[in-house]
Amino acid sequence: MRPRKIPLRKCVACQEMMPKKELIRIVRTPEGETLIDLTGKKPGRGAYLCGKVECFRLARKARALDRALKATVDADLYDRLEQDFVKVQDQFEAAKELNAREP
Repeated sequence: MRPRKIPLRKCVACQEMMPKKELIRIVRTPEGETLIDLTGKKPGRGAYLCGKVECFRLARKARALDRALKATVDADLYDRLEQDFVKVQDQFEAAKELNAREP
């Protein structure tokens, strides 16, 4: 039996290719709302970031989310996303460790 293909995505900040499950998705919904999508299944245009706050800050500095989401992301929205990013970082790291243990 063939091994299952693992989907890869690129972090918009550090440009590193990683498995989709190891990245956090930022999504711009069809309604125009920008938020963090831990499930990776919400509808809309998505951008992927490593689970590191440094990558988020680099993306903010380079305005990488603006390009990836094809919409202007305001400074107050970056602030809110950064707060949300810090909150979900621990949850994301725990889920990543759990997935690493599974065969």
